[in-house]
Amino acid sequence: MVSLRFVLCCLLVSSAYATIVSHDGRAITIDGHRRVLLSGSIHYPRSTPEMWPDLIKKGKEGGLDAIETYVFWNAHEPTRRQYDFSGKLDLIRFLKTIKDEGLYGVLRIGPYACAEWNYGGFPVWLHNMPGMVFRTTNEAFMNEMQNFTTMIVDMVKKEKLFASQGGPIILAQIENEYGNIMGSYGESGKAYIKWCANMAQSLDVGVPWIMCQQNDAPQPMLNTCNGFYCDNFEPNNPNTPKMWTENWTGWFKQWGGKNPHRTTEDVAFSVARFFQRGGTFNNYYMYHGGTNFDRTAGGPYITTSYDYDAPLDEYGNLNQPKYGHLKQLHDILHSMEKTLTYGNISTVDFGHSASFIQPKKDQAAFFGNGNETSDAKISFQGQSYVVPSWSVTILPDCKTEAYNTAKITTQTSMMVKKPNEAEDDPSTLKWSWRPENMDNFILKGKGVYTKRQLFDQKIVSNDQSDYQWYMTTVKFKKRDPVLGKSMSLRINSSAHVLHAFVNGKHIGYQHAENGKYNYVFEKDVKFKPGHNVISLLSITVGLQNYGAFFESVPVGVTGPINIIRKNGDATIDKDLSAHKWSYKTGLIGFENQLFMTNSPSKWLVESLPFNQTMTWYKTTFKAPLGNDPVVVDLLGLGKGTAWVNGNNIGRYWPAFISSEDGCSTKCNYRGSYHSEKCQTNCGEPTQRWYHVPRSFLNPEGENTLVLFEEIGGNPSLVNFQTTRVGSVCANVYEKNVIELSCDGKPISAIKFASFGNPNGNCGYFEKGTCESSNNTINILTQECVGKAKCSIEVSAEKFGAPDCSGVVRRLAVEAIC
Repeated sequence: MVSLRFVLCCLLVSSAYATIVSHDGRAITIDGHRRVLLSGSIHYPRSTPEMWPDLIKKGKEGGLDAIETYVFWNAHEPTRRQYDFSGKLDLIRFLKTIKDEGLYGVLRIGPYACAEWNYGGFPVWLHNMPGMVFRTTNEAFMNEMQNFTTMIVDMVKKEKLFASQGGPIILAQIENEYGNIMGSYGESGKAYIKWCANMAQSLDVGVPWIMCQQNDAPQPMLNTCNGFYCDNFEPNNPNTPKMWTENWTGWFKQWGGKNPHRTTEDVAFSVARFFQRGGTFNNYYMYHGGTNFDRTAGGPYITTSYDYDAPLDEYGNLNQPKYGHLKQLHDILHSMEKTLTYGNISTVDFGHSASFIQPKKDQAAFFGNGNETSDAKISFQGQSYVVPSWSVTILPDCKTEAYNTAKITTQTSMMVKKPNEAEDDPSTLKWSWRPENMDNFILKGKGVYTKRQLFDQKIVSNDQSDYQWYMTTVKFKKRDPVLGKSMSLRINSSAHVLHAFVNGKHIGYQHAENGKYNYVFEKDVKFKPGHNVISLLSITVGLQNYGAFFESVPVGVTGPINIIRKNGDATIDKDLSAHKWSYKTGLIGFENQLFMTNSPSKWLVESLPFNQTMTWYKTTFKAPLGNDPVVVDLLGLGKGTAWVNGNNIGRYWPAFISSEDGCSTKCNYRGSYHSEKCQTNCGEPTQRWYHVPRSFLNPEGENTLVLFEEIGGNPSLVNFQTTRVGSVCANVYEKNVIELSCDGKPISAIKFASFGNPNGNCGYFEKGTCESSNNTINILTQECVGKAKCSIEVSAEKFGAPDCSGVVRRLAVEAIC
């Protein structure tokens, strides 16, 4: 009897902590209550465990209910049945950090991720299994996918992290955006997606499963929307709520490209319009983009920075005003939760689209103006409202305007980079160097194995390295008809970057451009009678991560390869494709771990070479003072990889300059966004600064930076800096409250202030045609200088009452931090 009572007590205690997650046609329900849920994507491997608590806390303070992440198969299973969940791959620790902050989790197991991640998250060994075809009814693929998915679910269950066990995870995802490419797989694609649904459901996680971009998602899967706008999305089942799994807050960056930006006003417009039209779950992709450390960037050509113009920048700083303006929207939406999830939606067309939600007791109104050029004047219940073009006004009580997506009252933070104050001369580091040892490859053509065939690099390297040698020896007789004065080596290449050597001499390199990853490399070469060694170094810059059958896109030296002799109008061609080719994956310096601080290898200090290919550089530095995020400026270098204290901070390529055109000083938020709409950084290196997480540094003593330079550069310009808020600005209409904050540091001065109709943008404000008689700068100096934060009501009582001829008065201010 005692034993029975004990068991019963345990069952009661266990069930008391379980959360029941379900749904109906209006919303996700948690313990029977419909919820407005705002979520943000933070990918655990794109930051460090030391950063996670702060990022997640800022997400909560920004009004999020949940944190979403993919699970990255190739990071966790780099070799078949050998797993890695250490360091920044500690998924369980990340999920527990979410739980500790009191937020929900959305776990997108996939296991296909896309995410601009190397190979879309698939391990390359999977591709190299016999008979393998990804993402279709291929038995080998389905077995491996089920094995990994089951392992992740079992790990999470063991730690009781699903909501049904009392954990934070309220939703799980299987597959990812398959509907975008399913047509290419025919009937097998339809059968595959049904198998995915059945497999996921059999895992019994106790929370709903979602499938994004899958209009035919089998029940009980919930189909969801991804994109810049999802207000017109309709679920495929009346019992499925309207959910948005990826609201793209910006866009990714590629080598050779510019910096993409999506305006704060437009992101807010997209969210408000989504909820206006019945949506109840919105996830920002990304909320914090982070960094593609090591070789994790996909593409090809995705940069090391994955900032994504997200509400939290790459380093974890608040990206203002995006962070603050969305936080205000979240607060409004949460305050309307019952109205939004239980009210009946009725839409009245005023010529600009306005919808009203009217439940039994409460009521609210959204005024939406989708016009790109004209403001809308709306008369409603005896009051008049002006709704700016391309904006949504929210009236939670159907009377008072509480929020408009185009009216930003949050400060704009201008970030600056500061020199490393821990160094006496931060711009001058002392370097040592050594060449990459390539003699066995470029002089002897000696690899690990040989084949009379040119192989795809994925097959040969198993993606264990970016670098793959292809080597062959060609023998010419003295009177060989191919030998002559005018000879060239022609290579049909799918290498992202290709270096070519003949008889130990570097004859040139070439990289893919403008999204064309198949090109012809051809250089004039002098061959000699006898043996000639041809050595080709193929370099990948992130494997393709998207598209139907993307696993089969070739990479490397796929041929044909020819030696060409031109003799007048005649051409003699020698095809080397079926020659005996020798293969070697990786470089000696990587194998000898020259990037580790305790590497015993000898380094040279004399005659430091500049602009020399295949060269290693090493220096030491002191960790910058304080807690501000650290970056290393690699301007002057070409292309390669960087390590700090043995930690790979990613690929660098500052020599890749973006084109001069396509940027504008002003960005109009009105009108549909696309990735090329608001770009900056024309004519500059695609990425100049590289994130060095504080946890990679020794706060006391020496730190080591190691560079492997592939194409030649000048390391003398390299230096470490910190990034912080340099100044803050606001441009706020009367009858609002302005809040200025320097992210914990004191406000040191007021650079500009004007109450009236000031012109310009942050950093470039000018006084307008009307201005208050009171000294606005003095008022703000007294209120703000010396404080970490100040809050001021924008009113005529405070600043005086200038006559602006009917124009609504504004306060523009710029403060120095």
